Order: sequence, then structure tokens, then C-alpha cells
Amino acid sequence: FLAQRGVATVLCEKGHIAGEQSSRNWGWCRKMARDPREIPLIIESLRLWERMNGTVEAETGFRTCGIMYLGDSPEALGNMEAWLEHAREYQLDTRLIDGGEVSQLLPGSAKRWAGALYTPSDGKAEPQMAAPAIAEGARRRGATILTGCAVRGIETAAGRVAGVVTEKGRIACQSIVLAGGAWSRLFCGNLGIDLPQLKVLGSVMRTEPFEGGPEISATGGLFGYRKRMDGGYTVATLGVRTIDLVPDSFRLLPEYLPTVRMHWNKLRFRVGRRFIEEWQTPRRWELDAASPFEKVRVLDPEADPLVLERARASIGESFPAFKNVAVAETWGGMIDVMPDAIPVISAVDTLPGFFIATGFSGHGFGIGHRRLEPAPAPLGELGQDRRRTTPARRRSRERWRRWPSPAFREPQRPGRAAMPAIPCRRTGACSLPPPHAAGRRTKIRRRGDPCRCSAAIRRSCRDSPSACRRSGC
Repeated sequence: FLAQRGVATVLCEKGHIAGEQSSRNWGWCRKMARDPREIPLIIESLRLWERMNGTVEAETGFRTCGIMYLGDSPEALGNMEAWLEHAREYQLDTRLIDGGEVSQLLPGSAKRWAGALYTPSDGKAEPQMAAPAIAEGARRRGATILTGCAVRGIETAAGRVAGVVTEKGRIACQSIVLAGGAWSRLFCGNLGIDLPQLKVLGSVMRTEPFEGGPEISATGGLFGYRKRMDGGYTVATLGVRTIDLVPDSFRLLPEYLPTVRMHWNKLRFRVGRRFIEEWQTPRRWELDAASPFEKVRVLDPEADPLVLERARASIGESFPAFKNVAVAETWGGMIDVMPDAIPVISAVDTLPGFFIATGFSGHGFGIGHRRLEPAPAPLGELGQDRRRTTPARRRSRERWRRWPSPAFREPQRPGRAAMPAIPCRRTGACSLPPPHAAGRRTKIRRRGDPCRCSAAIRRSCRDSPSACRRSGC
């Protein structure tokens, strides 16, 4: 969309297009059962999805099929009915249907459901087809797409974004959008920005084509499914999520504890090699050295077989046609999850020109088109003017301000990471990072941290601010 407006746009992908989350999701494009803050985004995004094949002049697999949330108890239907208030507010076609209508719409179901939440206008697309088709459409309209090109960090000038440093060289720019998915926290951490985001493993399988399966996408019990264009089905579950415990799991425990308590019975915790891998992953690096993004081109976790076995058993009980169908493929994908499962789509106040779109918590495939589509020209004014501020965006900024991020200054030389400009707590005069910090990983000082300068430098700081600046305290 930016290239279509004549904005010079470069997309840097460390691996290949659709290598990670954009090709590993269920392929649902739904308005139903979303947080109210996301509804304006998905309404506009679905309008874009409906004409996406024509826009990119290629097949994305998008079809309007309807999506159904099945309920097996009056309590489940009560929760669904409560959400209908949001549907009425936005004039959605979502409705609560009884078990008889469920049987009519899903004739292959052997289970008698109490009812369901049903949105006929919700749709689906093929993740493995959509992302490459959209990327190629952007390329035809003038966008530059660089694959196998990891971004190591950001350069600044006069307190704002001046460019990015990639493994293949520097790209000058005025605005940067970080849409790094599961990698966003690591990238932000090297900038001194504490983004409270974790990864959750989603496990998915696809079946061989077969006849007699349902046409409407649905989820219920421990299963969820979507009919594919090839006649097979993508099958997964909303009932169980696999969480590999890693160092960040403990660092961010206070932020995530309320969510863990709420969904305790749906979480499956594991401790394995991923803990060691992330423990050994550098959290700070210089821009003239290889970054962790170059060491792992594609995050390709294995599916959790226990989760998939539960999903297969559950869908087989409800739809006998699935009982003996052959599984063609299984895969895993890391989902970028925020503490409240609501994405961050926001500017970073302390670094003008830097924008973050991450933490979509499994919802990004459906709403992704809207998150940056209405960007104004020039891009330096992203987030203002022609870009409408939706409730989700306003909320993301409010949440963002709760998370501290240091000030930034212009780097001392090209290729060197921008270091925070943080005053020394003891003297009140120090404003520059220590000169010996270059070339090795050091812990970035934050506001309120004690000064680690030598006693001689601290004395010179007290006596003369100019001496402090010369010393590089």
C-alpha cells in the first residue's frame, strides 16, 4: 500500500517470505469473538481481504465461508451472548444460534451442540499462498524486497531515526516499522526498549483431501479447523497452548501472571533445549557484528505431538469423517503474545520515526492488512494525518507508556549501536556512555542505576561538566 502511494519502501526479511508466522497460522479472517479494541481493525482488514486477489493480481485463497464458535453448555453460550453486545455496537452479522441450526449448518457433526456463535461474513485464506502473493504484488508496484537480509539495528541522527544497518549494508530512511513477530522483543532489547512479549507454540496439522467434511470453519472442544483449497483441512486447537519455559518467562512473570491464572487449564508448560538456546542468545550486539537474526534464519519449531493428538481425537468424536483421514503434514509456529493478548501498534515516543507492530497474539493474519494500510505520505508522519486512530491504537500507546525506554542519541560513528543518553545519578552531570563500551557487550545503565565510573572521573564530573563530557563518563 505504501508503494502504491509512491512512498519508497524497503522490506527486509532475514529468511524468506512466509517462512515463519505468516505461513503457519490457521488462515482464519474473523471479526467474531475479538477484543472490542480489535474490531475496527478487522472490519477494515476484511474489506481489504475481499478485494485482495484483484489488488495483488494473484490467488491468496481468500473466501467468505463463515466461522462458528461451538458451545457445549449453557455457560459457554452465556459467555458468547455477552460478546454480542460488541457485535451490535459495530453492526456485525454475528448471531447466537441453537443446536438445531448448528446441525443444519454442520450436517457432518455427530455431536449435539448446545448452540454456537456464528458470523456468516467471516472468511479464510491460504497462509502459504497469501504472503508470497502480497509480497510479489508489492514488488510490482515498486517496493524493494530483500530476503536473506537481517536488520541488525537502527542508526539515529539529531535524536530521530536516520537509517537501519543490515547485514548487507546501511539503508537510509526516515521511518522504520518493526514487524518482527516473535523476534520483536530481542530487537527492541538491543535498543534498550523493554517490550514485554513472550512466545507461545502453536501446533497445526493438515489432512489429505477427503469428501464429506464441513464447509464452515469452526472451533469447539479441543479442535479448530478450516477447509483448504486443496480439499484437505487445517486442524489445530484453541484448547491447549504449549509454553516452553525460557529465561524471559521468569523475567516477565509479573506481567503475565494474571493471564496464566486465568487460562491455567489451557497451558502446557515444558522445559527443554529452548531454555538453553535462549539463555545463550546474546541480548546485546554491535551493529558491525553478526546478530542473532543471522544465526537463525527461520524459526522452525516442532509441533507438540500431544496437543495434535488431542485435537485429532476431539475432532474425530464430533465429526466422524475425520477419524480415519490421513495426516499429510504437521508443523509448529511461535506466536508473539502480549500480556493482555492485544497487539502493540504504536510509535515509540523516545525514538521519533520508529514504529512497532507486534504482539498480535495469533490474530495478525486476519488484521494485518489494516495495521499499516492507511499510512500517510510522507511516511515520517506515520500515525497522524490520514491515518485514522482506532481504539486499538490508542490503547497500544497507553500501554506502551507503562514500559520504560531510555532516551536515544546520535551514534558516535557509523556502524556503532546507538547508546542511551542517561544522566549519572550520583553527579547529575554524566550524559555519555563509557568509551570502553564499544566492541563488547555491556549492561546498559538505566535511570536511577548507580554510577560505575571511577572515583577520579566522578570527582572531575563534580568539578566540571566539561571534564565529564571529555572523559566519556
